[in-house]
Parts: sequence; C-alpha cells; structure tokens
Amino acid sequence: MKYFLRMLKVWLRSRRAGALSVGEVCRTPLRVNLGDLDIYRHINNGTYLTIADLGRFEWMLRTGLWRRFGKRGWYPVVAAQTTTYRKSLEWNQRFILETRLLGLDERDFYIEHRFVANNEIYARIYIRARIISRKGRVNMEDVERAVPELRDLPHRVPEWIDVWHEATRLPSTRQDAPSVWDDESFTR
Repeated sequence: MKYFLRMLKVWLRSRRAGALSVGEVCRTPLRVNLGDLDIYRHINNGTYLTIADLGRFEWMLRTGLWRRFGKRGWYPVVAAQTTTYRKSLEWNQRFILETRLLGLDERDFYIEHRFVANNEIYARIYIRARIISRKGRVNMEDVERAVPELRDLPHRVPEWIDVWHEATRLPSTRQDAPSVWDDESFTR
C-alpha cells in the first residue's frame, strides 16, 4: 500500500461511516492528487490499481472482514485484475470509488471497483482475490466459517467471470510456467 496518508484517512472515515454488510456497495470519496498524475496530467493507469486498494481496505474495514481475517493471520491478495478506462480523471477532480463483492467460488472472491465522477463511470476494475496466510491459501470453507454471512452470497459468479478467469489464469505455482513466446500449447 503506497498511500499511507490516504489509508489513514480511509481508516478514520470508515470508523465514522458505520458498518456495511458484505453484499453492500462501499463508496469511498476521493480527490485526484498531484502524485496520482502521469506526464499527460491524468491518473496513471497503474495508480487506478493502487487507489482500488483503498476501496477494498475501506470495504473490509466496514464489513468487519479486516478484523476477522486479521485475528486469524489471514490477508487478501489479488490474483488477477482487468481494468477498462472510459474517461480520464484529472488533477483535483473529486470522484467516488465504489467497491462491491460480486460473488465467490471455491477458491476466490470476485470484486468490482468503479471510479465514478459526475454520476458516470470513468473506469472499472474487476479483481479476483484470495485469502492467504503464512501457511498458504486459506480454504473457502474456513473463510465461510469465520464469516457466516458469506454463505448468503452468490457462490456461482456470472458465467463471463468464469470465462475471464480461465482465459487469464497462469499455471499453479507448483507447475512450470516457462516464458516461451512461440509455444502455442502454453497459451491454451
């Protein structure tokens, strides 16, 4: 997390904003800072991903997941993401980062982020994340025992999410993943 001051502001705001259920949309009000910009004077594409971390942080704080996972030594990691940019966010512009859980499967959480200004979506990010500990990936059954309200959420994500997941995944860390550009068999 590279934005420690923003993270502190999000943490303080989350304490005032109140609790959310895991299925609710979390809205994080933000403003484009000078350090967010690239040489073209709009938010750098990589910065969107860093700002999305703030939205997931607030969502986890307000849903209580941060505390429950932390108690067990668990933490979330992003396994994949896809970003679509529609309009540029520019210096000093106010926007709302909307974060919601789309659903889960037997291994992962699927989260959507929307960067909204003037009631329009400027960019959208889909994230596939999993919960891990120092021992490795945490089993989803253990996660659901720690957070029973997750059982009420859709466990079948939309079909396009399955297609996206399959199209973007890499081999397991226990398998070889050579970087061979001309080998068609590796690309599936």
